[in-house]
Amino acid sequence: MHLFKGRLFTETGWRWWWLVLLVLVADQLSKVWVIQNFSLGESVSLLPVFNFTYARNYGAAFSFLGDAGGWQRWFFTLIAVVVSIVLAVWLSRLAKTQLKLSLALSLIISGAIGNLIDRSLYGYVVDFLHVFYQNWHYPIFNIADCAISIGAVLLIWDSFSSENQNATSGDKQ
Repeated sequence: MHLFKGRLFTETGWRWWWLVLLVLVADQLSKVWVIQNFSLGESVSLLPVFNFTYARNYGAAFSFLGDAGGWQRWFFTLIAVVVSIVLAVWLSRLAKTQLKLSLALSLIISGAIGNLIDRSLYGYVVDFLHVFYQNWHYPIFNIADCAISIGAVLLIWDSFSSENQNATSGDKQ
């Protein structure tokens, strides 16, 4: 049996791995481009409220535990590996009809793996997307962070969707 002709890649969540790879490649290529073309801390203005600014994040979101002494690299690496595996198994078991959930998990997996690759290769996550307005600055982030955030919003939205509410209420009857 050829894997791509069987049900595995057409009827289950495995059919979403193209998106995981697409986002992962975009994330990694953008980070390599930043590393090769920017000095640490260098910033290029693209819009009045948006810059490319090369930053290194040794912690998690918003540089949480960024100055913890090095152990956090392995801690966040372990978390990313476990989360990626759990979500990949979950994605592989989803039905073809679970589009929103499949999209959410695919985005979260790609973002987690993208930042995992950074931690493994460099010891930090490469960030460069800088949104600000006057004196307010949002923490600098990357494509992987966007994927994780969008995936998380979709996951929450899916948990409140009418299909899930109907399934839950139907189970109680």
